[in-house]
Amino acid sequence: MISEKSYKPGSLYLALIHYPVINKNGDEIVSAVTNLDLHDISRAARTYGVKAFYVVTPLDDQKSLAEKIVSHWIRGTGATYNPIRREALELIRIKDSLEDVTEHIRSQGEGEPRTIVTCARTHQGSISYDRFREMLNNGGPCLLIFGTAWGLSEDFISKADYVLDSVRGQTDYNHLSVRSAASIILDRLFRVETRNSKLET
Repeated sequence: MISEKSYKPGSLYLALIHYPVINKNGDEIVSAVTNLDLHDISRAARTYGVKAFYVVTPLDDQKSLAEKIVSHWIRGTGATYNPIRREALELIRIKDSLEDVTEHIRSQGEGEPRTIVTCARTHQGSISYDRFREMLNNGGPCLLIFGTAWGLSEDFISKADYVLDSVRGQTDYNHLSVRSAASIILDRLFRVETRNSKLET
């Protein structure tokens, strides 16, 4: 049984940033594109109705790698072997920078996207999932941004419109992979509650 309390994705876009991110020492770096991130985040994005998934890196070799992976699954032998995977990876757009991402979203005719960053660290003034759902339901594009490596740089975060509440578990361990965090966040935003029927005896 589907709950009456469910939410539409609205105009939600995702971006996975590979620069500027930080390493474990807090230094600003460019991280490498990861095959699993492309597959798993695009599958989550397709499941929850995200409009596009942007992979953002300034490095030509990393863009070429991402393009090769995507091409295999949407135009190569992978497209025939696994058309369901193709449907997910078709959401991927490869861009040089966040500015290129927002320009591409504006070109779709929806206006300027509001930027919402994710971070494992706690930030004062972060918005709740309920507030984010309200923003989506009220219309206009929203761009949900994830960082790779040890997360987005503080300078990058400070320029976003909003910071989303961090994902927290029941322990003090706080080192989720970005693809796990993306799936959790999308489920918290758009989960449709179901109730299992009792088995008849």
